[in-house]
Amino acid sequence: MLQRLLIVTCASLFAGGLPVVAVAMNAAAAAVDDELAREPSWPAPTRAELRDRTTAWLATRGDTAPAAIEAWDESAEPLDAVVAVIRRADPRAAAVDAAATDPAATVWLDGSDIDSFERDTLRLWLARELVRRDRFDEALPLLAGLDLATSVDPATLLFHRAACQHWLLDAEAAVDSIDQLLERAGAIPVRYERVARLLRADIAGLEEGSLDHIARRMRDITRRLDLGRAGPATRQVQDSVVASLDRLIKELEDQQQQGASGSAGAGGGAAGGQGGAAAPMDDSRLAGGQGKGEVQARDVGSGDGWGNLPPHAREAALQQIGREFPPHYREAIELYFKRLAAGSEER
Repeated sequence: MLQRLLIVTCASLFAGGLPVVAVAMNAAAAAVDDELAREPSWPAPTRAELRDRTTAWLATRGDTAPAAIEAWDESAEPLDAVVAVIRRADPRAAAVDAAATDPAATVWLDGSDIDSFERDTLRLWLARELVRRDRFDEALPLLAGLDLATSVDPATLLFHRAACQHWLLDAEAAVDSIDQLLERAGAIPVRYERVARLLRADIAGLEEGSLDHIARRMRDITRRLDLGRAGPATRQVQDSVVASLDRLIKELEDQQQQGASGSAGAGGGAAGGQGGAAAPMDDSRLAGGQGKGEVQARDVGSGDGWGNLPPHAREAALQQIGREFPPHYREAIELYFKRLAAGSEER
């Protein structure tokens, strides 16, 4: 998952050319300045502290701590080390494996017979697995309800929360989570730090409603459809994409009309300077034109096929898109509409 995030982010950064890279470098430098100017707002528990907390949790269960703590692995990541002990002490914890594909498998986590240490640790582990499976919509609510002050692995919590917010295009929240994560840049895993800086540089310059923003929403629709999610939430994103495209088209048409009007005005002014009658009418009335007022009738066809472009004209239009925009926009648009035509099954 980290490699995928890195590849996608790098592709986004370099698609726009060197100016985008410069923006990314400036944003990263600004993030470093922020880190030096503030004190960390979240704790970074040591291995020894995590082991002590896990042992104390075992004692509250009435279990023999030495027996379950044998599952502790000093070489594992903090979250995995704690979860391994919880699995040994509570057989129900094995259900979180199935929950990565079946959310109903963790209904027991909401019960009153489970304490906050076990519940929050297993929710964090489950959210991380959901992110690795591109199920950001399900992972983010789990992460949003966790407390950094009591989490066994706050760095993992912040990183995966930022990854969800970045993918779902919540730019402001993503930047906040990344900045908070980088408060302890020297204490978090190197892979978290490097990917987080790339994510921040990528999302900070994203303009809502831009062609880049539309392409990313199309990519999110593709992810949802790959997961079999064709329900109301996906259709809402699709509708927003269509609305954004319509808005961009309208803006381009307005610009063309303004340009044409300006050209006509300039030409009229030149004609007036040469003695031509270029002044507009001073009142609304029928103009005395010299034409016959006849329009040549053309057969535009009828039926469902009206308005369809022939293959050669459609290809010419796509070639025009390729000349005016970066290649990945054309690919995103083609893939998006192919998936719309492929099926509309309900979730």
